[in-house]
Amino acid sequence: PARGPQADSGLSPHTGVVPFVALLLLQRRPVAGRALLLSGSGCPSHGLCRSNVQEQTRRQVAVLNATAQELFSLYLKCQGEPFSSESDKLCNPAGIFFPAFRVNRTSERKEVMVAMYKLFAFLNASLGNITRDQEELNPMAKELLERLHNTTKTTRGLISNLTCLLCKNYNIFQVDVRYGDSSKGKSAFKKKQQGCQVLRKYVQVIGQAARVLLPHLSPS
Repeated sequence: PARGPQADSGLSPHTGVVPFVALLLLQRRPVAGRALLLSGSGCPSHGLCRSNVQEQTRRQVAVLNATAQELFSLYLKCQGEPFSSESDKLCNPAGIFFPAFRVNRTSERKEVMVAMYKLFAFLNASLGNITRDQEELNPMAKELLERLHNTTKTTRGLISNLTCLLCKNYNIFQVDVRYGDSSKGKSAFKKKQQGCQVLRKYVQVIGQAARVLLPHLSPS
């Protein structure tokens, strides 16, 4: 079974077992919570997979890797001071939860796929929180909001493809995913800081994720 650390919900201490199909629907909601996933016989039809699923997954990871730094830089610019001049201090991600990423190029393909799913499921929920906060705090920052929406759209597509690959190749239809704290109820400063911490860490991790995942998706 593919298991990970149990999650502390950012919104409610009560969560349940959520299968992949339900997760694909929940990805449209910017929430923090817990989804427990196991191996078993409950995978949906492999019809969920597109014929070019591996190539599409490669492209999505490459796009996210290529645009992460630009997204972070634009985010900082739109937050104003003191974030523009003190980003190293204010955006240090040491104090926030971010999924551990301990796989490398020599890890088994199954282990890599599970780690990727946990990473991008977390990122998808975090992007939802960040986008919601920026729509409230910076409603006129059209370029930033567009980039956040585009990154979220790419991430959702990537999760869908990882879901397909895990089901089709390993009969894994549920994964233990831990999400970060919701920013609801926090001050404007804390919302901005949480967003920049998550995006800073994202920039650091996405390059590593791309280097690890892409060789596992190369054509046989």
